[in-house]
Amino acid sequence: MKKKPYFSLSAALLVLSGLFLAAPYSAVGQDKANQIDGLMQLYSDYGRFNGTVLVAEAGKVIYKKGFGLAQMEWNIPNKPDTKFRLGSVTKQFTSMLILQLVEEGKLSLEGKLSDCLPYYRQDTGNKVTIHHLLTHTSGIPSYTSLPNFSDEISRDPYGVEDFVKKYCSGDLEFEPGAQFRYNNSGYFILGAVIEKIAGKPYEKVLEERIFGPLGMKNSGFDHSAPILANRAAGYEQSLDGYRNAEYLDMSLPYAAGSLYSTAEDLYLWDQALYTDKLLSAKMKELLFKPHFEARGGAYAYGWAVGKRPLPQSKREIAFTSHGGGINGFNTLIDRLIEDRHLIVLLNNTGGTALGEMAAGITRILYGEPYDLPKKSIARALYKTVGEKGTEAAVREYHELKKDKPKEYDFSPAELNMLGYALLEADKVDDAIKIFQLNIEAYPENANGYDSLAEAYAKKGEKALAIKNYAKALELNPENANALERLNKLIKEK
Repeated sequence: MKKKPYFSLSAALLVLSGLFLAAPYSAVGQDKANQIDGLMQLYSDYGRFNGTVLVAEAGKVIYKKGFGLAQMEWNIPNKPDTKFRLGSVTKQFTSMLILQLVEEGKLSLEGKLSDCLPYYRQDTGNKVTIHHLLTHTSGIPSYTSLPNFSDEISRDPYGVEDFVKKYCSGDLEFEPGAQFRYNNSGYFILGAVIEKIAGKPYEKVLEERIFGPLGMKNSGFDHSAPILANRAAGYEQSLDGYRNAEYLDMSLPYAAGSLYSTAEDLYLWDQALYTDKLLSAKMKELLFKPHFEARGGAYAYGWAVGKRPLPQSKREIAFTSHGGGINGFNTLIDRLIEDRHLIVLLNNTGGTALGEMAAGITRILYGEPYDLPKKSIARALYKTVGEKGTEAAVREYHELKKDKPKEYDFSPAELNMLGYALLEADKVDDAIKIFQLNIEAYPENANGYDSLAEAYAKKGEKALAIKNYAKALELNPENANALERLNKLIKEK
């Protein structure tokens, strides 16, 4: 199964404990800034990062630098003051506004949604609280999960109330408070609540309560129409190069994902969170309190929180973190709060492994060995397929895996990416060979069988498609995509 880069899939828990595996590299004698520069330069050289980095140690910036291009058509480089769309990093600003209103007595965390927004449907609105919305436990369906969101909804502008009524008011998927399910509808609704209470647009409230007081002059709500100095364009990377990201009307991400900022402004935000300038110490404890356990950590109010192990020193460090993904961009703010370290990564070429990069930078900050990035085997093999054919690419895969096991990324995700590039180019037989290679190399990886099944289905080989969807479900019974497609194929037989 191919994962789509919608901002609804932004990684709330992007840099969690599972990323910190044994790492072999240690650059003794180099200072930390030079080590970080060398690490990020490799990511850039390998086509895995195109954006801006800022790192602070003990509250002081020790490294900031842009890599690659903010605007590819005009060869304009990324810089520390380049403006990037933040995607779901927006949510932490929305949660801050909500907590400010709570502290002022204008809103209650246990207040019902229907009381805050009288136009919201009463049957579900009477069950859902502000707390549920903040913690992704409301049960309201996320509008970005709608099957027609990208193709039919994402390009059209909507007013806040109209959008809430039409796309954020579905029947509950579970009883409020019973589950954690990452959800953009909840934060869109929170933006509507802020507007209702403040009596002014969400972006105006942000400027008055956060950006203005903190001097964040290069942050705001990202409308497409206005000319915005130093704004990065969004791109999507494929195995044969880059293309402009698909258009998304920015009224839709709204309080869940429509802000832009710079690495330098996010440093100002980070520093303010250590003070009581925006919120009292008591309310900040509530802001960062782990309210619901999630994979690899816990979720607070607009933040992933938890502790992360450092294997060599055998200690754990507390973090507050959040990632974001939106058409053409992915972002990360990672705060190591015990020592006041900060890592900001802003990328404008679609999804990339920011969590992996932050893991390496964290290791550098704490003087531990760290992993160096690897070259993409998918990109190398894609070129071989075009020049010499798929059989040659399969042989090259085995040769490189034997001779250069540490130089290339041989993960199943790489082969999956290559297979889908061929499938989208209507080279179905070639895609099948690559997906077969993937399950041979990784026979316990459920996603490999799911992808192979999709290729067989496209070729019209229903029996083989059914067989591989069934295997995907055997390995991962929670694979909803495989179950849905398997049932559909069975009915068609």
